[in-house]
Amino acid sequence: MAGERTGAWFGFGFCGFGQALGSGRGHQVLSPEPLRAPGAGLDICRVSASWSYTAFVTGGGQVELSGSARGAAGGCKDAWASEAFLVVLRPGPGSGPGAELQAWAPGSALRGEPLWAQTVVPEAERKDGPGGGETQAGPLPLLPCVRAYVSPRPPFYRPLAPTLRARRLELGAEHALLLDAAGQVFSWGGGRHGQLGHGTLEAEPEPRLLEALQGLPMTEVAAGGWHSVCVSETGDIYIWGWNESGQLALPTRSLAEDGETVTGEGLNEDGSEVKRVARGENGAPAPFIAVQPFPALLDLPMGLDAIKASCGSRHTAVVTRTGELYTWGWGKYGQLGHKDTTSLDRPCRVDYFVDKQLQVRTVSCGPWNTYVYAVEKEKS
Repeated sequence: MAGERTGAWFGFGFCGFGQALGSGRGHQVLSPEPLRAPGAGLDICRVSASWSYTAFVTGGGQVELSGSARGAAGGCKDAWASEAFLVVLRPGPGSGPGAELQAWAPGSALRGEPLWAQTVVPEAERKDGPGGGETQAGPLPLLPCVRAYVSPRPPFYRPLAPTLRARRLELGAEHALLLDAAGQVFSWGGGRHGQLGHGTLEAEPEPRLLEALQGLPMTEVAAGGWHSVCVSETGDIYIWGWNESGQLALPTRSLAEDGETVTGEGLNEDGSEVKRVARGENGAPAPFIAVQPFPALLDLPMGLDAIKASCGSRHTAVVTRTGELYTWGWGKYGQLGHKDTTSLDRPCRVDYFVDKQLQVRTVSCGPWNTYVYAVEKEKS
């Protein structure tokens, strides 16, 4: 990731457990600061953040923990942090192509024996699919070259249907999103906040295709606590689910002006739940969207295209094709990076990276914080 130009990781938001977020003074960092990871100078290639700690994976296979959980281990291909346990993927015993999946108690410092371990053997290459081979899976919790994923709740190892050729999988607090090889999106799990995108608030026990997005190939999916985002091949953003803190970039009552009163409730034609309130200035009703159960197209300022997306518990971050970072939603701990603790129901550019002449390449949100990798802009 740090190949062509000088790059670095930055962090901002909640650090009440001592997570490596820049200076880490107090319980929050309000603006991006260079990451002070546990091992100085490490070539970090992946960040996985849970609520109270963060796991950093280096290009050399080192895993470093920061926050309520601390420790380090080598020989790791990938790591995934949750409050229930830390999952690491290591080369399997022997010289075979398999890997070993290990789950550790976060407080174990990766010492002693894992809570459980399982050998992961890649399936034989398929010659009947597009490109003649098996889809190369994305990072954990999706398991590479295996139709299965890791869950923070039992059963921990969950198989996927043979027909699902997964490319990426994201887990929210109660739901899962899967991006397949053809760019189609599937969702399942709890749906009480519309986070599944099927137009209802019902749960789905098995992966179900998002019909509203059929025919629109996607390249990215991201699951927040109770909302969902995906990015299309053409750079469009689709977003749905819970909007309590403005995380859908749709008007929300929690951010409305003081003194407004609810005058009625109902549903929009597209099925979104609406609460209508009277504004103090002219008394005209304005729609506030609490739940959006269908994917809604979101336009970034100036018609910018998106290439990456990530979701926190109740905030959203998007990287544009031009290397800018936009954030919105819940901002109580500075996780939006705008030098304050304000929440926003509209996309707002994080000016820090523009001011520092940096191009953002990727973003990884923890529940209440945000990690960003950026490189120096090319000199003209």
